[in-house]
Amino acid sequence: MAGRARALLARIFGGEEPAAPAAAPAAAGALPTETPAASPEPEDQEKKSLTEIMHPSLPDGSTIYGTTKVFPDFQAENGSSYLTLVHGIAHESSVSFVAILQATRALRKGYDSAIYFYGPGSLNCLATRGFPTTGSSAFPGEHNINSSLATFILEGGTVYCCRFGLSLHGAREEDLMPGIIPTHPLDVQDALIHYKRRGAIINSTYMV
Repeated sequence: MAGRARALLARIFGGEEPAAPAAAPAAAGALPTETPAASPEPEDQEKKSLTEIMHPSLPDGSTIYGTTKVFPDFQAENGSSYLTLVHGIAHESSVSFVAILQATRALRKGYDSAIYFYGPGSLNCLATRGFPTTGSSAFPGEHNINSSLATFILEGGTVYCCRFGLSLHGAREEDLMPGIIPTHPLDVQDALIHYKRRGAIINSTYMV
């Protein structure tokens, strides 16, 4: 662009084309400019990263944890109760699923074990889970909660579900799993009082 401009000025004013400006002298002591080295390709870096630390370092079946149980395997005393409160949404975390497993273990220890789902936890109790049809698992584990609740009820556990929790999400009472007992919104607090007076262990789980 600069050369074309100089030629244009020469035609307008006559005479020779103005000389190009001289390059500025290099500063004293300046180092010659070097072309930066090319960055390595990601594929080459992937291969390098894979071989830096060989993994896995142990084959399947390797023991890397101890097996010592610190506390006794307590069993229920006569008439002992265990209440689990669940305020966790199905599949949004492991809170609800683990709570059901703990309640089942308490049941098998001999406790009168009950689970109370309230708030968004009420969604765990729906029999309509599944895609493309109810009861069909769209991915492995979609019905883990349903299966675990069915086992808990079959083995003698009690499951309560808050009607208000269902209504918060437009879930219908008629869509509850078989054997689950619908409860009034005010029953949450009175259930706590009831089980506390019975001397129950109360495991309250909550997801935020």
